[in-house]
Amino acid sequence: MPVILSEAYMRTLLLPFAPRFILLTICTLATLVLLGAGLANGELPAALWVAVAIFAGFTCIGINDLMQRSHSVLRNYPITAHFRFLLEKIRPEMRQYFFESEKDGRPFSRDTRAIVYQRAKMALDKRPFGTQLDVYSDGFEWMHHSITPKAPAESDFRIVIGGTECAKPYSASIFNISAMSFGALSANAIRALNAGARQGGFAHDTGEGGVSPYHRENGGDIIWEIGSGYFGCRTRDGQFDPEAFARVASDDQIKMVELKISQGAKPGHGGVLPAAKVSEEISLIRGVAMGEDCISPAYHRAFSTPVGLMQFIGEMRRFSGGKPAGFKLCIGHRWEFLAICKAMLQTGIYPDFIVVDGKEGGTGAAPIEFADHIGMPMRDGVNFVHNALIGINARERIHIGASGKIATAFDMARAMALGADWCNSARGFMFALGCIQSLSCHTDRCPTGVATQDPQRSRALVVEDKRVRVANYHGAMVRALAELIAAAGLEHPSEIRPIHFSQRISGNEVVSFAQLYPQLQPGELLSGTENAWFGEAWELAQAETFAPKV
Repeated sequence: MPVILSEAYMRTLLLPFAPRFILLTICTLATLVLLGAGLANGELPAALWVAVAIFAGFTCIGINDLMQRSHSVLRNYPITAHFRFLLEKIRPEMRQYFFESEKDGRPFSRDTRAIVYQRAKMALDKRPFGTQLDVYSDGFEWMHHSITPKAPAESDFRIVIGGTECAKPYSASIFNISAMSFGALSANAIRALNAGARQGGFAHDTGEGGVSPYHRENGGDIIWEIGSGYFGCRTRDGQFDPEAFARVASDDQIKMVELKISQGAKPGHGGVLPAAKVSEEISLIRGVAMGEDCISPAYHRAFSTPVGLMQFIGEMRRFSGGKPAGFKLCIGHRWEFLAICKAMLQTGIYPDFIVVDGKEGGTGAAPIEFADHIGMPMRDGVNFVHNALIGINARERIHIGASGKIATAFDMARAMALGADWCNSARGFMFALGCIQSLSCHTDRCPTGVATQDPQRSRALVVEDKRVRVANYHGAMVRALAELIAAAGLEHPSEIRPIHFSQRISGNEVVSFAQLYPQLQPGELLSGTENAWFGEAWELAQAETFAPKV
């Protein structure tokens, strides 16, 4: 027993000299030695007093590390563990600036970001020496070219959105700004986006945060998105207010009205803006009370059934004076969308457009489980909606928009091959504004002034400069798409089909998109389909409820 105590006692005595404590020991001893020397000599040179202050400061930090209870690593590695936290903090920047290859980077590769920057600045956007992609890797995709290519069209490929029930159809660009709210983005970012949209002749989706004064300043075309919070058109208790909606929607600058059912990055998840962040400005724009939490429920209160949804779309169109009305969603349960299709048939009310948001879409902040594992990816969702509408003979009267990680013309062409009529981009236009993908959107410390409400940070974004870049990026994307479809021997994006794309699924096996993605014939859902992907869900779908048939 005495031997055991002696060994334990010796270990305790030597503990300050263990590698993990040595820095604290050195700082403590240095402080004591210097103070002792000063007392012995009666004074210390100024430089040594500075050294005493430094060593004493580190000693205090080390003692605090030993006493605190929040971080185990600090208790075991006083002082030195702080370097771990420092390295962890700068890890994203170190990786992006020094270790990331041109094809690395998430969610957008360095090469993709560079293409957007170059097109926004009208700089050289070509690459030397051939592709850096592994064209024999599983998942590699390509678009087929023609032996008889066309000359690239000079047209900007506008499409007219609005069905037979629409009194004010909208001639839309095939590439527009996706939904991003004021609040998520700074006032200067909204100003630059809308001014760029006006200059380039394309549309700017407001996001669900309402139509702010910054959306209106420059007169660019607006798509007004209304979410479950009904911001800008709500009653005091958060219900939909038709009169308030009609007042806002009557503005000539608003070209279409869009109901947000779900968002790709976090479908089925609501949101709360804490009362402390509800400024007077946000209170006025959103129609919410100051001093209260601003809540976006995960569900809508204005309807609860597919039939109710179609009736609400009809009301939106009527109250807006006949402007195109539609909805945005990320596909979840397939039977729920097919229930909406059955409700269209039952009520005779059809949306003018549907925007399919993919789960790869962006957001300011989302729970990782939702961002990574909830919702259908954009390509699968677009193809599903496209074929469902074909299957009920409604595709010709409803336009489809696609959003979700679209930044290049190839991304657009691929989405259009699967059924999209036009594409929206959010993060692509953020890059055009100067976003550097610092992944700090949720911190209010955006380094470029794009995704922040800090006026000192947002002043860094110069509207007059960035609006030009927004317009440049849009124009370059449309021109690049024109070149792609011309190389395929086509004249208009509407001619792109799944047969124009292939994907490598193994080292020696290649299939076309027509084989990868299910295709229905016109009216096939009405007459009965043998396609299991659609057939099973169609049998479960009911127009009167979103619940599956049992």
